[in-house]
Amino acid sequence: MSNQMQFELASPQKLACSKPVVMVTVPGGEGDFGVLAGHAPMATTVAMGVVEAYEHDQTTVTDRWFVAGGFCEVEGDRCTVMADQVIPVKDLKRDVLEEEIAVFAKTAANDSDAAQKMAIAQAKLLVAV
Repeated sequence: MSNQMQFELASPQKLACSKPVVMVTVPGGEGDFGVLAGHAPMATTVAMGVVEAYEHDQTTVTDRWFVAGGFCEVEGDRCTVMADQVIPVKDLKRDVLEEEIAVFAKTAANDSDAAQKMAIAQAKLLVAV
């Protein structure tokens, strides 16, 4: 059995990643979990957080993406994450996120959509580089 599996990460807007990896960690709805080749089949929700891909070994993260919820399916030697929103962590900028949060904070008390957007922006800020 190969030590690699096919990993795909997508949002409704685009396919963010499709490549063979050694391991993936996913922020599951009931806690973070790792997926290796040969993992038992499963389907689960994905929480807001960071998906990490390990291309060459199980100790070195090669790619990181912020995801805003979704679901994950593992079957055979394939792991697919469909997320509501996918942004490479390297693209998250603190100053931009702080400005977004300030704008959303002004209307969040009376607008549930703004409150949700503010919560997502705050989660992004926690992982921004």
